[in-house]
Amino acid sequence: MEFKFGGSETNQKTVLGHPSGLFVLFFTEMWERFSYYGMRALLVLFLVTSILGDADKGYQPGWGWSNSDALLLYAWYTGLVYLTPIIGGFIADKFMGYRKAVIVGAFIMTLGHAAMALEGMTSIFFFFGLACLIIGNGFFKPNISSMVGQLYKSQGKEKDAGYTIFYMGINAGAFLGILLCGYIGEKIGWHYGFGLAGIFMFLGMLQFHFTQSIFGKIGLTPKQTEDFDDIVEDSIEKLEDNVEDVVEEAESSKVVRDRLFVIGIFSLFVIFFWWAFEQAGGSMTIFAADYTDRALEGSAALTFKIVNAVITIVPMLVITWVLAMLFKQTFKKYSLANVILALSFVIIWGIVIWMLNREFQSDATEVPASWFSVLNSLFIILFAPLFSKIWESKYNPSGPIKFAIGLLLVGLGFAALAYGSAGIPEGAKTASVSLMFLVVAYFLHTMGELCVSPVGLSYVSKLAPVKLVSMMFGIWFTANFFANLLGGFTGSYIDSISEEYGLSTFFLIFTIIPIGAAIIMFLLNPTLKRKMHGIN
Repeated sequence: MEFKFGGSETNQKTVLGHPSGLFVLFFTEMWERFSYYGMRALLVLFLVTSILGDADKGYQPGWGWSNSDALLLYAWYTGLVYLTPIIGGFIADKFMGYRKAVIVGAFIMTLGHAAMALEGMTSIFFFFGLACLIIGNGFFKPNISSMVGQLYKSQGKEKDAGYTIFYMGINAGAFLGILLCGYIGEKIGWHYGFGLAGIFMFLGMLQFHFTQSIFGKIGLTPKQTEDFDDIVEDSIEKLEDNVEDVVEEAESSKVVRDRLFVIGIFSLFVIFFWWAFEQAGGSMTIFAADYTDRALEGSAALTFKIVNAVITIVPMLVITWVLAMLFKQTFKKYSLANVILALSFVIIWGIVIWMLNREFQSDATEVPASWFSVLNSLFIILFAPLFSKIWESKYNPSGPIKFAIGLLLVGLGFAALAYGSAGIPEGAKTASVSLMFLVVAYFLHTMGELCVSPVGLSYVSKLAPVKLVSMMFGIWFTANFFANLLGGFTGSYIDSISEEYGLSTFFLIFTIIPIGAAIIMFLLNPTLKRKMHGIN
């Protein structure tokens, strides 16, 4: 019997019309993103907070670094976590296989978070932890994305939709990580926030380990995946020596070259997107901390608490519902993994209830600076299913057009911040800009992200030759390395540019460049569609 999806017989059981294995990867990636974004939300705030703390903002003692130095470290960290995947992807493709790489990466990242939880003892633990996160991510990130693509036998809309749902899992983890690690780090202690991130990385690793047989041969080492058909095919190729076969080989090579060219163009233009977008954990966090009115009292404080409770509980209910559907399909065969996954959700629900109860007991509230990053993940959780349906409908635009729309939207988001900060005098160290400008910016940025990131993952999977898929994902993430590094370096000039030209001018830089890139991508659309040779 021929299976509709890749993987084992159990993987043919569907959740929301997709193979069960997609949701195993969904939750594994969710906990990894919980750990990454939970730590990222705290990094710059921890570094710039005075060694005596900041009682007015409710911050625990930090390291007292300057904004510039903190953003430079942020640049290198967020850049390097996207450079190591090209190495991890190569090792998995040639030797280790995707599954082992995911488990090794998750374990190394768990060690990294544990080390960062000890940052109060010595700075060596802190930097060792960052190094572990960078190395572990290199093994984890490209290989779990590669496994998603191999769950689908078709290269069309169904795979695009699958990657969009997977991307929802990514952002569910980011949402919870920023919300809980950010809150605990700012309000209770930085090391507690860093440590919490590691607990769920470890549980995610165990869940994946005990469920991995659901993927059948997907993700095994190259030696393990060899079969008779592969041997026969290789033998036939070696015996082909007639002219027709030579011509076919040339045409095939041209198609491969053209498709790799398209991946290269996408990778180039995605740099402009992430260069601007990744200001979220850097200059936008500083803007939230120093220039935004976050002190709420009376009815405003109560309104925020209610809104915060709703946007926390509703996504939790949605994710728990998805979890229940996965249980229904896989619990009989993978009971231990399901119990571990259930335990992690029991812990998360406990922390959520504790946090909300603690906030409702106070009359006033100070919105955590890290809280605004939650909006990105929240909007993705809410709108990813809608975008998934659009990509499956007749209104599905081409890949280059999706990229152009994404670049345009991220530029417009920074236009909102430039407008909101127009009244801040040059050189001002603090201000009280309405928090609504950040809300609008995060909404536009998220809509742009949904047009670029999950779609990009899907196109890399569809355009790359099978034997180079993981390495192409590594190259894709290398583009993110340059974007994050350049974004952090550019962000480090926030103080100097603000002092001379004003904060509005700083944000206009991130408005003009992405919109210019969007126009170029619109113009390249016909050429790129032709070079994709039928991949839509």
